[in-house]
Amino acid sequence: MQLSQADHSVSPPHVDIAREYNAAVDLIERNLRAGRGGKVAYIDDAGQVSYAELAERVNRFGGGLLALGLQMEQRVLLAMLDTIDWPTAFLGAIKAGVVPVAVNTLLTSADYEYMLNDSRARALIVSEALLPQFAPLLGKLPFLEHVIVSGAGAAGHAAFRDVLAAGKPELAAAPTTRDDACFWLYSSGSTGKPKGTVHVHASMILTAELYARPVLGIEERDVAFSAAKLFFAYGLGNALSFPLSVGATTVLMAERPTPAAVFRRLTERKPTIFYGVPTLYAAMLADPGFPKKESLALRRCTSAGEALPPQISKGFKAKTGVDILDGIGSTEMLHIFLSNRPGDVRYGTTGKAVPGYRLRLVDEQGNAVKPGELGELQIAGPTSAAYYWNNRDKTRSTFVGDWTKSGDKYSQDADGYYVYGGRSDDMLKVSGIYVSPAEVEAALVSHAAVLEAAVVGAEDENKLVKPKAYVVLKAGQSPGESLKQALQQHVKERLAPYKYPRWIEFIAELPKTATGKIQRFKLRG
Repeated sequence: MQLSQADHSVSPPHVDIAREYNAAVDLIERNLRAGRGGKVAYIDDAGQVSYAELAERVNRFGGGLLALGLQMEQRVLLAMLDTIDWPTAFLGAIKAGVVPVAVNTLLTSADYEYMLNDSRARALIVSEALLPQFAPLLGKLPFLEHVIVSGAGAAGHAAFRDVLAAGKPELAAAPTTRDDACFWLYSSGSTGKPKGTVHVHASMILTAELYARPVLGIEERDVAFSAAKLFFAYGLGNALSFPLSVGATTVLMAERPTPAAVFRRLTERKPTIFYGVPTLYAAMLADPGFPKKESLALRRCTSAGEALPPQISKGFKAKTGVDILDGIGSTEMLHIFLSNRPGDVRYGTTGKAVPGYRLRLVDEQGNAVKPGELGELQIAGPTSAAYYWNNRDKTRSTFVGDWTKSGDKYSQDADGYYVYGGRSDDMLKVSGIYVSPAEVEAALVSHAAVLEAAVVGAEDENKLVKPKAYVVLKAGQSPGESLKQALQQHVKERLAPYKYPRWIEFIAELPKTATGKIQRFKLRG
């Protein structure tokens, strides 16, 4: 893959991955070779580990899995909170040739039963606090042979610390290749059954070389903190692939990322890079406890998951002096492929293509759209998933030759910046014209009384689809008919009149996935 010098001003991307390659070996050993063995790799709520200590833990855990009888290419399910045990288990499995399947920690027992059966995982590695969600399933899963519990009490199962103790300080890596299945991530399942998305060994380091170094500009001196959890593709890059690729230090947080919890880490741990999502940034800005600029060490912040409204970007910059780099990635592409750049942030856009990725916008027939028109975003790049596990039809419809369909609608402005237009399945056609829910939501959120908004289609008395808004108000605001009218007028003044929400319903909170994406299908009723 040839990249022009202009595409990687920070450092040249390294994209030539040898055929014999193990992702865990690369991400760990590069730091030991560089003399970083004594440097802190991870800090969690209970303590910290150096790169040398992490390397030994990875070896011991990988060896411990093999001692249990796990074999190369078999799967293990990871349902774990963000502690030092997470990268230990994930990388230990990968070094041993076992395939970790990282899953959302906020799911139901039924979801986990589906994933354990679908993946045929031989072992479950679970945080003690999450074990109750699995308790009803144990004993009726045909493939599951081992349960390994991270925490103080193992409740009669194998303890994580005992699996570590069963391994040795050294471990010969499994003879994997760059194209072997390395790990799975399940899609969030906002519609239909979750899909096991299979990624290969080369992909993690490629996201680091193509995005983290040249766009984010991560360096060895950085301290990284991701509010997005490790089980999420975004969080996996933020808190594992990226910092390990350069020898940075990472702060992990097991608890839910409330503004108060995030503020505490920002002020006490002094991260230089912070990764958030629009919902969290909005809540942080609305919280009176937002730290003073001088108590922060931030130099770079990113956002993904949903389009970032301009007023949030501007409000955060005013409070911190730091721009938020809004970007978009996906479980299928593993991390961000389209992003704003340091020194080149265009509010209200998602920026331009990340080096090494090609983008195109197409209509429903697959033809390129005209400049300025909405089209489905498709991506070609080296980090796309190999396939969806046991889902041939969905694989064939999503991964088409070099191109991966995103399901996102975008347009390009006159300067080539990409402007988000909503999900393909969320788009509304009002009076025969496409309306982006994201555009109406952004207009609503720009009103001083509104914290969050979600827009869906609803039928009027003539069975014609019109926008309906669900609105979460800021603290101290009172819902009422007069405010509804004021919000409708507010939107009319900013957008074409046909786009204003015909109905507004005030609610306490919006339904969301664990990664912060609004689940609009739950609002459609």
